[in-house]
Amino acid sequence: MNLRDFRVLSVSLGVVFLDQFTKFLARLLLQGRDPVDVVGSYVRLTYLENPGMAFGIRIGGPAFFTVFATLASLVVLVYLLRLRADKTGARLALALIFGGAIGNLIDRILYGQVVDFIEVGVRNFRWPVFNVADSAVTIGMVLLIAAVLLEKPEEHEAVEQE
Repeated sequence: MNLRDFRVLSVSLGVVFLDQFTKFLARLLLQGRDPVDVVGSYVRLTYLENPGMAFGIRIGGPAFFTVFATLASLVVLVYLLRLRADKTGARLALALIFGGAIGNLIDRILYGQVVDFIEVGVRNFRWPVFNVADSAVTIGMVLLIAAVLLEKPEEHEAVEQE
């Protein structure tokens, strides 16, 4: 592992730390309480324990999600470490995705479910409750899509010729 790998993995570590710290605070301060308005009713802190996948999707049981999340995290990590160092945007995106995946995986291993606590929306139009890890994965996916779409055609040709 080189310095660039360490730097990009420090982003993942930062995501995991921030995610676990905010979930700790959510358990401590929000569990058993009514939602707390932060920015009017547009942003609320709403404690929720999610045994399913993203957006509460449930396919299989907790063991399935843990195994799936572990395998997905390993695939992202391997790809992140094998990606060329000059692909900074894609590496940053994968680091965010990896950090978010690990943050939620820790919850699955320790508690069998993931703590969500951030709720946004307008009136009855609410986004599903999420957490810092979910945000990191979502931002990482948007950045990864942008990195792929903005990649220069010459870079595709160089990969094909290798």
